Amino acid sequence: MHTKQKKLLFFVFFTVPFFLTAQSLEPTMRTDVEIGIEERLDEYIPDDIYLIDTEGNHVRLYDMLDKPTVIALVYYRCPGICSPFMGAMAEVVSRSDLEPGIDYQILNISFDPREGPELARTNRNNYHNLLTRNIDPEGWRFFVTDSLNAARITDAVGFRYKRAGLDFLHTAAMIFVSDEGKITRYLHGTYFLPIDLKMAVVETAAGRSGPSFSRVLAYCYSFDPEGQRYVLNITKIAGTLILFFALVIFGGLVIFRPKNKRTDRA
Repeated sequence: MHTKQKKLLFFVFFTVPFFLTAQSLEPTMRTDVEIGIEERLDEYIPDDIYLIDTEGNHVRLYDMLDKPTVIALVYYRCPGICSPFMGAMAEVVSRSDLEPGIDYQILNISFDPREGPELARTNRNNYHNLLTRNIDPEGWRFFVTDSLNAARITDAVGFRYKRAGLDFLHTAAMIFVSDEGKITRYLHGTYFLPIDLKMAVVETAAGRSGPSFSRVLAYCYSFDPEGQRYVLNITKIAGTLILFFALVIFGGLVIFRPKNKRTDRA
């Protein structure tokens, strides 16, 4: 292979993928998100956040972190994304070979302070009934909280939402936290693969943080606040592809640019 061809291959397979990776991480790494998630990987959950369980008992969130924990921020009256999100969690819990309550746990937390324990209990029963396998009920628990603690937990994990009348505009993600309160991973959207769940639980148990394939999906899909669902972002994908090929062409022109030949006159 000629030297110029090697240079072009190096440019394509190393420089361009690096650029695209940086672009794909951008939606979840922004710090000016109004509705969405500003990822807080490697940061820690405060130890002064209190929740209210389905029986009306006040419990400290930090005291429950004795294993890899999924924090799912929702509100139970949500007319949009929360139902498919919790349905997707029920599906992946059913399909996974991990044991909730043993290998990991899920804590659903309502960020709407108007909701009470009875509503949390109703949702617990509804979504536990969607499971196609028997689990320890303590492995997937449902909570509500007051406005102060709702603000603390949403701020701690970078969960951004906006009130719209009596409801809220927000996105959805499974947020993984270690037994030390360290935020290790986000799985975005309303569809989850068992392998993604398992990888996140295993790495959280080891205290390791990192991105997941869900970030690529988060780049390809954008959240529609009005429709309360994720839609394929054709403009972003097309723009990325155009930029990719433009970089390849530019790299080819630079690498294969003919050298100027000087003709010596006699």
